[in-house]
Amino acid sequence: MKIRVGFGFDVHQLKDQHPFVVGGVTLDHDKGAFGHSDADVLLHAICDALLGAANLRDIGFHFKNTDERWRGISSVILLKETVKLLTEKGWQVGNIDAMLCLEAPKINPHIPTMQENIAAAIGISTEDISIKATTNETMGFVGREEGVVAYAVCLIEKV
Repeated sequence: MKIRVGFGFDVHQLKDQHPFVVGGVTLDHDKGAFGHSDADVLLHAICDALLGAANLRDIGFHFKNTDERWRGISSVILLKETVKLLTEKGWQVGNIDAMLCLEAPKINPHIPTMQENIAAAIGISTEDISIKATTNETMGFVGREEGVVAYAVCLIEKV
């Protein structure tokens, strides 16, 4: 059996009175991530991890921020499109481990719904998706709530 691992990273600015979508969940917060799509930092990191594992470049290559087709689009759709690209190359997703870094809001209550959204988009079990969150201890741009960061690793298997 052939397996590969991938690593993904994403960062987005936080802006006042902007929607904050993470893992396909709209969080109740006074700030939100800003970007060309819905700026779902978690799903973008996962897409990059999956694309990297399959040697398919990165999210910006496939879903350019200059392409109006992707403006404001749900990143759940980008994740589904990413999985289609992997499937076309004969890969299936084994598991995902992701980390969010932000000061607020609290992520823990939303993790089960995020896992369900990701599992449905990819076609794997929620048991194969780990999501964790931490703060930056009020240091740097994350600590000042100027931005949000996500990291993801994945395992893919050749079908």
